[in-house]
Amino acid sequence: MIGITKLLTNSSNFGDQLRYSKGAHGRVNGTHLNHGPVVVWNVTRTCNLHCIHCYSSSESIKYENELSTEEAKQMIDQLADFQVPVLLLSGGEPLIREDILELAEYAINKGIRVTFSTNGTLIDQEMANTIKEIGVGYVGVSFDGINEKHDEFRRSKGAFEKALNGVRHLIEVGQRVGLRFTINKHNYLQLNDIFDFMEKENINRACFYHLGYSGRGSEMMKEDLTHEETRDALNIIIERTLDFHHRGLEKEILTVDNHADGPYLYLKMKEKNPEQAAFILEMLQRNGGNRSGIAIANIDHRGNVHADQFTQNHTFGNIREQHFGDIWSKAEHPILNGLKNRKPLLEGRCASCQWLQICNGNFRSRAEAATGNFWASDPACYLTDEEIGIV
Repeated sequence: MIGITKLLTNSSNFGDQLRYSKGAHGRVNGTHLNHGPVVVWNVTRTCNLHCIHCYSSSESIKYENELSTEEAKQMIDQLADFQVPVLLLSGGEPLIREDILELAEYAINKGIRVTFSTNGTLIDQEMANTIKEIGVGYVGVSFDGINEKHDEFRRSKGAFEKALNGVRHLIEVGQRVGLRFTINKHNYLQLNDIFDFMEKENINRACFYHLGYSGRGSEMMKEDLTHEETRDALNIIIERTLDFHHRGLEKEILTVDNHADGPYLYLKMKEKNPEQAAFILEMLQRNGGNRSGIAIANIDHRGNVHADQFTQNHTFGNIREQHFGDIWSKAEHPILNGLKNRKPLLEGRCASCQWLQICNGNFRSRAEAATGNFWASDPACYLTDEEIGIV
């Protein structure tokens, strides 16, 4: 994640201590000193929607071999032992799982910050109250556009209104909530509408995801933005973030899954505000760029461990058979071992890029999906050869 608000305005938010602390630099097994990675757990693959860009290709069916309640609690014990700071509950749709609030509360009582990634359609007033009462740190609700555009992506008429009602219920009880927006050709022209929507609905956080080429999302590879369109999208995000700040609106804006955003932001601010640019560069150097396999981990619904939720074609072990901490720190799988020290393995533009220390080769799953080579250049890097210093 790139903390756009943090880097542009020196703001302080919960995730910043994981991304930009001095203890983050050089870690290979966690977010910062004496901590494990943020873990995204796909609690179920079952979903009540059929989104066209779903990385897990979820359906409204029951999948076999999901972790039982007891197995899930044993997994949470392992994560607590390894000092995992955050457990993000995802899916499928996590709120479909009947024991999910019990498991969330169990993790919270173990000292792990719990967050949700949900489509929001199942959050009624009672659910919102319970989420708040048990101490969930944050709920991210997916929006892919306004009104019909969102329904089109979710393949469900009325999905937008249901998700919006879910957000309103959460805000009403004082739960920290934000939106998640995956940028692609079909919706990037609604970026300004999304910022207006945030302001109107009093939503204080937004994560803008670049398209990942996995699951059904791999079928949308051709629907990704051109490099010029991506730059236009980033310009809108930067301008609207600064507008919120200048008007005294406390909104946290992040971009996700394209670490070219870091040097792009630095280069833009270097022209306009060299002092702020110096701060941006320092923060990016602390963070070190993409940290899949380092500070980000994924556990799927069957207990398999992966580098991130978009790289489930590479499995490093299973928590039913081996402690998560051993899987992560011993890194016996060549992909996991490589991710922890990937710079010598990178090829193409990435290998000679001057921003490698603050990008770390960008998004490996996208490179593999596009080229068949896990260590190839990420095709979604939109920086020019001149900007990356290879001209």
